[in-house]
Amino acid sequence: MSPKSFSLLLVLSALWGASFLFMRVGAPEFGPVSLIFIRMGVGVLALLPFFVSQKLLGCIAHNAKPLLILGLTNHVIPFVALSYAALSLESGFTSLINSTTPVFTALIAALFFASTIKPSQGAGLVIAIIGVAILSADKMSFGSQGTGWAVAAGLLAATSYGFAGNYTKHALGHLSATEITVGSMLASTGMLIIPGMAFWPASNPSGQAWASALLLAVASTGIAFIIYFKIMKESSAFMVSNVTLLVPIFAISWGIFLLDESLSLRLVAGMIVTLLGTALTLKLIPFRRAVAKPST
Repeated sequence: MSPKSFSLLLVLSALWGASFLFMRVGAPEFGPVSLIFIRMGVGVLALLPFFVSQKLLGCIAHNAKPLLILGLTNHVIPFVALSYAALSLESGFTSLINSTTPVFTALIAALFFASTIKPSQGAGLVIAIIGVAILSADKMSFGSQGTGWAVAAGLLAATSYGFAGNYTKHALGHLSATEITVGSMLASTGMLIIPGMAFWPASNPSGQAWASALLLAVASTGIAFIIYFKIMKESSAFMVSNVTLLVPIFAISWGIFLLDESLSLRLVAGMIVTLLGTALTLKLIPFRRAVAKPST
């Protein structure tokens, strides 16, 4: 990866890390559904000037059904679930739960898409689960004041992303990254129009909430995907996968410096274990089983 691509990777990680901050600020006033309606609607409008063409729109129309399924599982369900989680969980914590997506991707691939889990991925899966347990040990109360449902929502988002990743590979592998992203975002926006308006807040959100919603849409969605496309053209998908490990670091940093969120020993321990498991699942860390040497 060139220095330029690495710099772009850091910017992308910072933008996606900031999305958890923007959801944390915007979700309480807009509500999870309406906030994501703004994110997808404004975000896709930010993308279209760069990518729209008659050929692109024709391709999207021809693949409408799988793009609708992808839009539901890769945008609508996980984004709304993460916004719901942001109502009661700190942005750094939510981002760490979300970083387990590669673990769920590997698990769903093995269960439903005839894939195999390699030893490193199996070890990563177990370690990541331990990391999540460390993170959420004191948060799994499902009472009125508990955050158990928020943690469950974060895990639902990661699971939905895991399905979407496998579904994209099997049903939309013939499309380019641009066609998949723009098509799924258009589909998501369409699905969110009615619920987004139905759950629109009764009172107008504050300027801070509006700023967070627009930054979430333009910076963390539209601009972030443009950078993503550029990195993908200049580097490998393997290197781009490093963003999974960098996003929580930025999300935690944004939360500490801008929202006065705390950095507890439990969060640090859970982060280290969870990201280690994710790195093993992504095969970013070499993993070799010991092989017994024949006796002489």
